[in-house]
Amino acid sequence: MAISFDSALGIHEKAVGLRIQRAEILANNIANSDTPNYKARDIDFKAVLQDAEVGQQSLQMTRTSEGHSSGLVSADFAAEMMYRIPNQPSIDGNTVDVQEEMARYTENAVDYQASFQFLNKKFKGLSNAIRGE
Repeated sequence: MAISFDSALGIHEKAVGLRIQRAEILANNIANSDTPNYKARDIDFKAVLQDAEVGQQSLQMTRTSEGHSSGLVSADFAAEMMYRIPNQPSIDGNTVDVQEEMARYTENAVDYQASFQFLNKKFKGLSNAIRGE
């Protein structure tokens, strides 16, 4: 009897991958906190995870220039990313609030650890089942 990893691991595998991609987005916001006219972006984690669960692909962003990096997320994801509305707009047009972004990054890191631990326990359970323990 073959083991289906999709059914065995549940949503945790997708959650871990999505948490990694969200960490990249939030880190990008923090890195650009002093860039004039930079607009902070984020995702609705719950909505994107639900989309991934029903079969849509991972996050992507479209490249408007060949010089732009394609490493963050995939092209189909641009519509899922949202601009952050600042509590207090900056004079230079930047919408990054570093403390808010750091708090979101930290929360995402804790949620990543939880998802990773769930995934790790699933693998341990599968391993024990294979060994007959």
